[in-house]
Amino acid sequence: MLVAQITDPHIIAKGKLFHSPHRAIPADAAPDYSRIDTAAHLARAIAAVNALAPRPDLIVLTGDLTDHGNDDEYAHVREIVAAAAMPVYAIPGNHDNRENLRAAFAGDGYLPKTGALNYIVEGHAVRIVALDTLVTGHHHGELGPEQLGWLDRTLAARPGQPTLVLMHHPPFVTGIAHMDAHPLLDPAALAAVIGRHPQVERILCGHMHRTCAFRFAGTIAGCAPATAHQLLLDLTVPGRRAHFTFEPPGYQLHLWRDGVGLVTHTAVFGDWPGPFPYGAG
Repeated sequence: MLVAQITDPHIIAKGKLFHSPHRAIPADAAPDYSRIDTAAHLARAIAAVNALAPRPDLIVLTGDLTDHGNDDEYAHVREIVAAAAMPVYAIPGNHDNRENLRAAFAGDGYLPKTGALNYIVEGHAVRIVALDTLVTGHHHGELGPEQLGWLDRTLAARPGQPTLVLMHHPPFVTGIAHMDAHPLLDPAALAAVIGRHPQVERILCGHMHRTCAFRFAGTIAGCAPATAHQLLLDLTVPGRRAHFTFEPPGYQLHLWRDGVGLVTHTAVFGDWPGPFPYGAG
């Protein structure tokens, strides 16, 4: 089984460009450096995944689908991901609106009609368990007792089934201070649940706009790169403002092989030279 993870596209209304309020550019620099065509980047990500051989079984979108959570932004997301050649499953991030996301993806049939957007995807070699960490009006994430209880029961129901858990906020400190200031609250409570279920192969997260990973509760929790701008890798002392960078955009592939296990690849998309064969012949 092959799962493609795309995250943090930050789509805005059609015909507009994302504008960062944290521009780290000279005052006389061209304004294009502060504007990002996030929709074009997401479209390129979908095209890159469609072109893979073997083609992934499904795509997971791990949050911040939109920048403001507006209906017109979700309509734009739906228009772009309609090009995907495989099923797409989404969870909210801190920039999303739970009810607008629910309405936008209601026709796909996997989202609950009320409450948190927690759900299960069955019928594959690897089970998908999705969690909603959104706290409306805030940038941090949270999983309350009700959600953790649901997760515990859900994992207990299929103890022998390899499982991927999806959530937007990573349950670990990354060392990037301005992001760690808005964490998943009480990760120890999540760890207590995950630690009881060794079939959890990975916890797939977004939020960080770059790749990072951490050993967590007997498994690996990791973040995928964003489809457009990445956060600057800044491990300095707290207090420095956030910066973004035009490092190559990317996605992750999670490959499950029976009898072998799960391997995760980070891929970038763009116009790069190659591929070129090694040696002669």
